[in-house]
Amino acid sequence: MRLNGRRILITGAASGIGRATAELFAAEGAALALLDRTADLLEQVAQATGGTALVADLGDESQLLNAVAEAALAMGGIDGIVNCAGIAGSQSLDALDRESWDRFVAINLTAPYLICRAALLHLRAAERSTIVNIASGQALLPNAPGIAAYAATKAGLVTFTKALGAELAPNIRANVVAPGIVDTPMVQGVLGGYASPDDAPFVQQYAMKRVARPSELAEAILFLSSDASSYITGTVLAVDGGRTFH
Repeated sequence: MRLNGRRILITGAASGIGRATAELFAAEGAALALLDRTADLLEQVAQATGGTALVADLGDESQLLNAVAEAALAMGGIDGIVNCAGIAGSQSLDALDRESWDRFVAINLTAPYLICRAALLHLRAAERSTIVNIASGQALLPNAPGIAAYAATKAGLVTFTKALGAELAPNIRANVVAPGIVDTPMVQGVLGGYASPDDAPFVQQYAMKRVARPSELAEAILFLSSDASSYITGTVLAVDGGRTFH
């Protein structure tokens, strides 16, 4: 098993990419601490994976710090972080008020910073540790209207992670996964007018002609969290069906 003996904290674990990652990591032998604000769904994932459920709002610093401390206590340390949780949305600059902007920054950028910083002593204490932050293809190629706040905060997360890769090496590796469109509850809400997300016209512009499955993102996150990527840090893995080059 590729994560046997590892102790990994996953945010956004109640659904979508986070849930798929939790299920895969559990199958690969990792002990898990699972963080989300949706208690009922999170508990289902915790029961299925044997992980510890930690209910917290990513916009509340004290809740996040307490959750990291609880995760370390439950697992006997932390040697891996996967920051899947985030928010998306479309607002033109005219409609983007300061409250909305601050919320994007708090959830998509400040929360991963707080979690990484709070876990740093535990990450350093381990023989090897990994950080994988989930950004977006819009951080690499922002080409849709109304996504200034989303793209800016995800691009900030990319640069933050690259800087961590340089600062924390060699014992802690930090990398980014940048998804394109993934078939998750959040995306289904945005593309609810189509029988399948694959039917959305812009998806046909992707080289792969379809959206991603959460399990495909989980495999990429597993790669960057495991020894299979032992010589990789400070990089971005675009898992986007060819969007950013096509």
